[in-house]
Amino acid sequence: MIRTLLALDSALVLGALSFVLAAEDDIRVVAKVDRGDAVPEAVRDERPDVVVADLDFVEGVDVSRLGRCPMLVLAHPRRARRLRGMGCGARMVGILRSDVSPQLVVDGIRRLARREPVLDADLVVAALHADGPLTGRETEVLALTAEGAPVAEVAESLGLSCGTVRNHLGRIVRKVGARTRVEAVRVAREAGWI
Repeated sequence: MIRTLLALDSALVLGALSFVLAAEDDIRVVAKVDRGDAVPEAVRDERPDVVVADLDFVEGVDVSRLGRCPMLVLAHPRRARRLRGMGCGARMVGILRSDVSPQLVVDGIRRLARREPVLDADLVVAALHADGPLTGRETEVLALTAEGAPVAEVAESLGLSCGTVRNHLGRIVRKVGARTRVEAVRVAREAGWI
């Protein structure tokens, strides 16, 4: 029996995945938590064989408090760059997209319990290339623009002239393959660059 802890922030997903796993003969959900700070205590109390967690929960948890329990991390492709900074110590970590079918999660749990790797190739590639085409300054300019700051405010915040900000925005639009600044913001957000 694979003792499994679910640490997911959506009550709907938590309930649905729990229901799917209950139908499996070899998997038992021993705990469900909907807050990242509750994960270490649940791991200590329930001693699961595998933890299934949202990437947001993993980032907010001191993973050293989780022992060596394998963890299946569910991540949205737009947040893939955050996978690079995830410190996991000696623990085996599997990574799947958060929108995969429940059966892939079931298979991932089984594979991690056998200490086999579980990786979504597209997420790994996205994490490796998540920096995107923008320079650091262009990222700053676009992030402020995405928050609704006008050119003059962006210029003042970054100590630039308005013309320099407009030049950056023009380059950003071309680099991301957009037609407008609004579209550039959308593309950069979807790619996880801002």
